[in-house]
Amino acid sequence: MKWDISRVNEWKSEEFPPGAVIPEGGNSHDYNVGGWRSERPVRDDKACTQCLLCWIFCPDTAVVLDGEKVVDFDLEHCKGCGICANECPTNPKFGRKAIEMIPEGCELPGVK
Repeated sequence: MKWDISRVNEWKSEEFPPGAVIPEGGNSHDYNVGGWRSERPVRDDKACTQCLLCWIFCPDTAVVLDGEKVVDFDLEHCKGCGICANECPTNPKFGRKAIEMIPEGCELPGVK
């Protein structure tokens, strides 16, 4: 469902659609929310256990898989909520998580 707002200045109060309503399910790929982000996820491939928890919990299906392995993030659809980093388990071999959130504009993981 798409709303035609071309004549929004002529609408009466009862014509405004209710806020916070998702008009249809499964439409997150219809919206580019990457511009909302202040932080973005960065994944260390060596520390990743491929548990797929980030993929399961991502509300925007922004975790990119190749087969059954996490390979990247779709940053056009990642709004930087950090759920992936929060759910990422600590890899006991490395003593840290594979995913961390870094501020936008920072290209080096761990540099804040």
